[in-house]
Amino acid sequence: MSDTITLSLAEVRELSESILMDNGFSDDHAKSITDVIAACQQDDCHSHGLFRLLMCTQSMKIGRISGSAKPTIVDAAPSVVKADASGGISLLALDAALPLLIEKAKKNGIAALAINHCFHFSALWPEVEKLSAVGLAGLAMVPSHAWVAPAGGKRGTLGTNPLAFSWPRQGTNPFTFDFATSQFARGEIELYRRAGKPLPEGVAIDKDGNPTTDAQAAMDGSMLTFGDYKGSALSIMIELLAGPLIDDLTSKESMEAANGQPEAPYHGEIIIAFDPNLLSGGNVPANNDRAERLFADIIEQGARLPSQRRYQARERNLVRNAVDIPKTLYNDLLKLKN
Repeated sequence: MSDTITLSLAEVRELSESILMDNGFSDDHAKSITDVIAACQQDDCHSHGLFRLLMCTQSMKIGRISGSAKPTIVDAAPSVVKADASGGISLLALDAALPLLIEKAKKNGIAALAINHCFHFSALWPEVEKLSAVGLAGLAMVPSHAWVAPAGGKRGTLGTNPLAFSWPRQGTNPFTFDFATSQFARGEIELYRRAGKPLPEGVAIDKDGNPTTDAQAAMDGSMLTFGDYKGSALSIMIELLAGPLIDDLTSKESMEAANGQPEAPYHGEIIIAFDPNLLSGGNVPANNDRAERLFADIIEQGARLPSQRRYQARERNLVRNAVDIPKTLYNDLLKLKN
């Protein structure tokens, strides 16, 4: 007997939207959240697909998230957009602010969007790919909760602190990466825990600071950054750029604000858009060729570009118009419906 269940892409969207609305999210919020969840599930990014509905609904039940908050968008400066999510999930504020960010980047060459007072749970690659889809390069960063120990440390101070980038390409998928500065994303460790599988070595430490491969001990202890001091330094940079720079919380402050409740992290996000046309002096075709030679040289060596497997999964799932998810997850999701 199979331990997975197959859902059509339409069923993924219907399941997500209905669960969100059944649990207090407005139509607009449910759609924005589902756009990202469905995109991740379609690309076999299981840790950020339908699985994330468990966190969304749990966070809503705690009572701090607003499921009906209307974001406020401010034209703050020639190259700055401010979006106040007003205590809602970040994605509706992003959707509302994105057109102005794109307009400013194409007018000035570079523009930044600061999203404040938001709860965040989602992958960043769908956000930066919205920029590369219109010919811009995009960079996005967020803190999270203080689940990650700095290099040489023994307790959580940093967040998983993902960094995402997307570069537009002609006639093919963009060059995109999206990775946590921790060895694993928090959601991946939770998936290991649910499956009863041991973690790889070097991913986490227990509450006493000892190395562990036990997923539950890792959840109770601290995660580790990738690349030792280099990953730790990048993580600290993200804390600063997506925290104090935009007048919002660090991961430690976000965790303190949760007061021990298992809710989505509450903080800010920074997204930076770059216009290759203005920044290259209008020499986009020649510089696109230069970028493509770089990509070709990487691939010809037998290496792969980031997201290649994700794009292959997307093509496969679009052709079959379906995705597979664990039956245990599906059954847990059905319990969330009224």
